[in-house]
Amino acid sequence: MGGALDVNEFVAGYLVEVEEHLSASTANLLAAEAALRGGESNPKAIRELFRALHTIKGLSAMVGVEPIVDLAHAMETVLRAADRSAGSLSASSIEVLLRGLRSIEERARALAEGKPVLPAAPELLAALTALDLAAAPSPPVPIIGADPEILAKLGPGERVQLAQGVAGGRRALRVDFVPSPARTAEGVNITTVRERVGKLAEIVKVIPLSVPASDGAPGGIAFALLVLTSAPDEEVARAAAADGARALTVEPPVPPAVAALAEREPDEPADREPQLRGVVRVEVARLDDALDKLSALVVTRFRLARAAAELRARGVDIRDLSEILREHDRTLRDLRGAIMRARMISVAELLERVPLVVRGLGRATGKQVRLEIDAGKAELDKAVAERVFPAIVHLLRNAVDHAIEPPAERRRLGKPEEGVVRVSCFERSSNQLELSVADDGRGIDRALVARRAGRPAPESDAALLDLITLPGLSTLDQATKTSGRGLGMDIVRRIAVEQLSGELSVSTSPRAGTTFTLRIPLTLTIVDAFSFLCGDQLFVTPIAGVEEVVEIDAARVLRGPAPGEARGGTLLPAPGEARGGTLLIERRGEVVPLVDLGALFELGASPARRALVVRRHGAPFAFGVTRVIGQQEVVVRPLEDPLVRVPGVSGATDLGDGRPTLVLDLVTLSGRLSAGRGGRGALARAAS
Repeated sequence: MGGALDVNEFVAGYLVEVEEHLSASTANLLAAEAALRGGESNPKAIRELFRALHTIKGLSAMVGVEPIVDLAHAMETVLRAADRSAGSLSASSIEVLLRGLRSIEERARALAEGKPVLPAAPELLAALTALDLAAAPSPPVPIIGADPEILAKLGPGERVQLAQGVAGGRRALRVDFVPSPARTAEGVNITTVRERVGKLAEIVKVIPLSVPASDGAPGGIAFALLVLTSAPDEEVARAAAADGARALTVEPPVPPAVAALAEREPDEPADREPQLRGVVRVEVARLDDALDKLSALVVTRFRLARAAAELRARGVDIRDLSEILREHDRTLRDLRGAIMRARMISVAELLERVPLVVRGLGRATGKQVRLEIDAGKAELDKAVAERVFPAIVHLLRNAVDHAIEPPAERRRLGKPEEGVVRVSCFERSSNQLELSVADDGRGIDRALVARRAGRPAPESDAALLDLITLPGLSTLDQATKTSGRGLGMDIVRRIAVEQLSGELSVSTSPRAGTTFTLRIPLTLTIVDAFSFLCGDQLFVTPIAGVEEVVEIDAARVLRGPAPGEARGGTLLPAPGEARGGTLLIERRGEVVPLVDLGALFELGASPARRALVVRRHGAPFAFGVTRVIGQQEVVVRPLEDPLVRVPGVSGATDLGDGRPTLVLDLVTLSGRLSAGRGGRGALARAAS
C-alpha cells in the first residue's frame, strides 16, 4: 500500500452514521425518562442507548474526532453503570446525558460545516464523572428459569425486561436457531431469522452457544433467542427455523446482590454480531438528479404522444406504434413509482426530533406535557417533509405555550396536571397525507382573538382560522422565548397552503382543546393532474385537490341574491343575468357556489359545461370549465419569482407542445374568492 489513509474520504459517511445514532439515542433517553416518571425502569432503552454511544465512540476514533470520543466515553461509563443497575437512571442523570447528546451534535455539525471542533467542555465531563449512580439502590432482580449457560450471559437489565414483559401479559420464550450450509443456501441466517422473529416478538437477547458438532449443527454453534411475544409458539418457532419454543419461567424477584452478576457481564453484549443491512445511503442531490431526468422523460412522452396523434390524423397506420406507446407509458409510470419510493421518508422518522422539542418547551414554560405520536406507516417525499416540519414545530409551540394550561389551572378545572399533545397522520389517498396536531388545553378564545384583530368575533372555525393566520397577530401581551411574536400561524398557513398547495383547518372547543389539521400532497414535482380547457386556454390542476367532476345543467343553475336583494335565488334563463349575485349549483342536496374560470380569467364567453368541485374547510366550491380533457402525469415547475407569483397558480408545466401550461391550485383560489380577494386582473394576466 502506498500513501497515507485520508480519513476525509469517510467524513460524509461518518456524519450520516452519527446523525442516525444520535436520533436513536435521543429517542431512547426520552423513553427512559418517560419510564422514570411512571416509577419504572426501561432497561432495553438504556442498553440501546449504550450501544449507540459505543458505536459513535468507535466511529469518531476512526475519523479522529477526539472531543466526541471523550464525550461518548464518559456517557458510556454512566450508562454501563445504569445497565448494571437494571436500567435505573435518575432525573439529574438524564439532564446531564441530554446535555452530552447536544454537545456531540454540535461538534458533528461543526465538522460538517468545516469549522473547528471544540474540545469537550470540562464542566460537562466533570458532571458526567460525578454522577453517583453506584449509590442508587439497585432494584431486585427477577429469577429466570433457564439453563446456567443462558443465565451466565443474561444481565440484570435483560432480566428486568423479561419480567416487565411477562407482567404486561406477554410470554417469555427461548427459540434456538442452528446455522447450516443448507439453510445458508436458502438465504436463512441469523440476520434473516432476527428480522422474521422481530415481526412477531420483542427480542430481548440473542446468545451464541457452542454445541457439539453434528449433522444438524455442522458448525458447532447455535443461537438462543430470548423473546417476549403474544404470538403462538408455533409461529415464533417457524420464524426462527427452530424445532420448537421453550417457555422461560419468571419468578418474583428477591433482593440478591447484583454486583456479582454485573461483574460477569461483558462490556458489549454478546449478541451484537456484525450484520449487513439492506440499505444503501444516497445523497439527496443524486435522487434530485434522477427525478429531473424522469421529468424530462415525462415531457418527452407528451411530445411523442402528440406526434403519434398527428400521424394518425394524416391517415398513417400507427397500431404498432400505439402498442409501443402504451408499454412505454406503463414502464414510465413504474419508473416514476420506483424513484418516488426512493425519495420517500417515513413520517415517524420525520417526527423523531419532536419529543425533544416538546420536552424543552414544557421545561421552558413550567408545564407538564405528554406527547403522543401516531405516525403509522405513512411516508412523505423528502422535499415535502423538509418544508412541513417547521409548520409542525410552530403548531407544537402554540399548543404548549398557548393551549396547555399550567398545572395549578388544570387542577382547578378538574383536569390531570399533565397536558396531552397528540401528533397523528395517515394517508388519505395515494397522493395526499392528513396530519393533525391536537391538544387537551383551554381551546381558542374567539372573543380575545377578535379583539386582538380588531374584527367581529368569528362564528365558525373557518372564520376563526382566517383570523388567527393574520400576519403579526398574537394573543400574548409580551413575547416569550417560545412564542408571542405573531408569526407562528401565519407561517403554518403559508407552508401548508401556499408552498405545498394543501389545506389547513382548525377545530376548537372551550376547555376541551384544539386540533389543527394539515392536508398536504405526498410529493410536489410529478403529480397526477386533470387537464381542462377554459375557452381555448389549457390548464391543469392536481387530482388530489379535486373532489369530483360534475356536469353543469344550465337550466338548474341558480343566482344567489346580490347585495341589497331579497333572499331566495332565481333561475337563470341566460348567463348574462348572473352578474348581480353568486352562481349556485345543486349537488346531491348540497348547494355549491360556482365560479366560471373562463370569465374569471377573462378568456371569453365560452359556456362552462363541466365543474371541478373542491373543498375548503369542509365547504364545497365549484369551478366551471369548458371541457375536461383527461388525467395525466405532469411535471410541476414552481413559480419562484415573487413578481410573477399569483395566489391560485402553483406553477407551470410542459405538455409537450413547448409552451408553458399553468398549474392551478383551486383550493387556494376558492379561499381567495370566498374572502373577496379574487385578484381578477392578476389572474387574467397570468392566464394570458
